[in-house]
Amino acid sequence: MKSTMMAHPESDLMEECLKQDLKFYFMNPCEKYQARRQIPWKLGLQILKIVMVTTQLVLFGLNNQLVVSFKEDNTVAFKHLFLKGYSGIDEDDYSCSVYTQENVYESIFFVINQYHRLKNISLGVVGYEENEGDRIGLKVCKQQYKKGTVLPSNYTLNIDSEVEIDCIHLDPQVSASENSGHWMNSSFFHLEFYRLLEVEISFNLKGIDLQTIHARELPDCYVFYNTITFNNKAHSGRIKIYFDTEANIQECKGLHISGSSQKNTQYILMFDVFVIVGCFTSLILCTRSIVLALRLQKRFIRFFLEKYKRRVSDADHWEFINGWYILVIISDLMTIIGSILKMEIKAKNLTSYDLCSILLGTSTLFAWVGVIRYLGYFQTYNVLILTMQASLPKVLRFCACAGMIYLGYTFCGWIVIGPYHEKFEDLSTVAECLFSLVNGDDMFATFAQIQQKSILVWLFSRVYLYSFISLFIYMVLSLFIALITDSYHTIKKYQQNGFPLTDLQEFLKECSGSEEYQKRTPAPVTFLCCCQRRGSDDNLILIN
Repeated sequence: MKSTMMAHPESDLMEECLKQDLKFYFMNPCEKYQARRQIPWKLGLQILKIVMVTTQLVLFGLNNQLVVSFKEDNTVAFKHLFLKGYSGIDEDDYSCSVYTQENVYESIFFVINQYHRLKNISLGVVGYEENEGDRIGLKVCKQQYKKGTVLPSNYTLNIDSEVEIDCIHLDPQVSASENSGHWMNSSFFHLEFYRLLEVEISFNLKGIDLQTIHARELPDCYVFYNTITFNNKAHSGRIKIYFDTEANIQECKGLHISGSSQKNTQYILMFDVFVIVGCFTSLILCTRSIVLALRLQKRFIRFFLEKYKRRVSDADHWEFINGWYILVIISDLMTIIGSILKMEIKAKNLTSYDLCSILLGTSTLFAWVGVIRYLGYFQTYNVLILTMQASLPKVLRFCACAGMIYLGYTFCGWIVIGPYHEKFEDLSTVAECLFSLVNGDDMFATFAQIQQKSILVWLFSRVYLYSFISLFIYMVLSLFIALITDSYHTIKKYQQNGFPLTDLQEFLKECSGSEEYQKRTPAPVTFLCCCQRRGSDDNLILIN
C-alpha cells in the first residue's frame, strides 16, 4: 500500500514535468524568456543571418551583372565578326540564313578569314587559345550522307542513310593571305548539297574582363567555346546558321594589379567566411531543436499510451514537426555550399556561376520565408499562414484534377493548331500560352494569329479557345479561389470561437505551468519581447 502511494506522487511529478516541458516547447521566444530567462539566441541569429545572406546576395548579384553583360556583349560582337551580313537581330532560334550555294561558300570562307585576322579587327581583349604554347586553331567539320543520287525532276532518289563526318584543322599562325588559296581550293570545301547535312565550324578564344576593375575587384579570365553551324538537315532550300558560344571562367595567371582591388576582394572573402560560420551555427541550433522535439514527442506518446491506454491522433504527431526548422536547415546548407562556390569563383577556380546563383538565391528565399514563423505569433498575421495550411491539401487535390483537363487541352492544341500558329508549335509553348490565357493575357493576339489556310482548323480553333477560356476562367479559376476563401472563413471562425482541441492540447489544458512561470518571474520586458502575446491568444500557440 505504501509503495503504491509513493508511486502516485512520482507519476504525478513526471506528468507535471512533461506538461511543463510541453508548454515551454510551444511558447514563443518572448514567453520563453519571461518563463525561464532563456535568451532567444535562434531568433537573434536568424535576424542576423537574414541581413548577412541578403547582403551577400546583393554583392554577388552586382558582380554577376558584370559577368552576364560581358558574356552577352562578347556574343553580339562575335556574331558581327564571324557571321557575314548579320543584321544584329536573330531571325528566330537561329542567327541568320542563306539561300544560295554561293552564299554558303562566302559565309564559310568569311568565318575562316575573320578568324585569321582577329587580332587586327577585334576591339575586345581576346586572343587565340593555346595548349602548351601551341595554338589550337580552327576546326571545320561536315556531316553528309555517305553516297547518293537525287533527281527531283523525275522523283529519283538513291541515298545511303549512313552519315559520315569529315574534319580539317586550320592553324591560325599561318596568315589568311598566304594560305587562303590552298584551303579554299581544297576538295574538302567541295560541298554536294543534296548529301550535306551540316557544316560545323568550332574555335576557342580567350578573353579578360577588365570592367571588374572599376568595381574594385580582380578581373575575370574566360574561355569562349564558339560553334557556328550551317544546318541543312531539312534540305528545304534554306540553310540556317546557328551561332553558339559558351563562356567559362578560368584561372587567371600573371595578374599584377596595383590599387585596392586585391584588398577589396579579401574583404569579400572574409565576409563569406563569416556568413558560413553564422549559417553553420544556425544549422547546429536548429538540428538540436529538432532532436529535442523528437525526444519530447517520444516522451509524450509513451506517457499518453500508459495513462489513457490509446494512441495519440495523427494531428498530434505533426504538432512536434516544425517545418520551419527543416526550412532553415535547408537554407543553411544551401548558403554554406553557395558561399564555398562563391569563394572558389573569387579564387579563379573552375566554377559555374549558375549553380552558385541558384544556391544563394534559393537560400535567401527560404531565409525570408522563415520570417513568417515569427509573424505567426501574432493573431493578425497568423491568418495567412493558417489559411495556407488549411487550404493546401484541398488545393493540391483540385489542381491534380484540373491538371488532367489542362494537359488534354495542351496535347490537343499542339497537334491540331500547331502547324497554323507559332504559339502552338511545341508542347512547352502551348502550355505557356494556355496559362497566359487563364490569366487573361494576350487573348486577342492568340485568336488573331491563327492562319486561315484551313477553314476546318480555323473553326476548330475557335471552339477550342472559347471552350478553354470559359471552362478555366469562369469555372476552374473561380472554384480555386472559392477553396481558399472557404478555408479563410473557417480560420476566422475558429479564431473567434476557438480551434478544435487535439489530444495534446487537451492534455496541456490542465497545465498551469505558464502562470506559475509568470508569477515566479515578473521581470520587466526587454526589447526582445516586444512581440508579447495576449492571454486571449493562447489557443493559437499550438497551431504549427
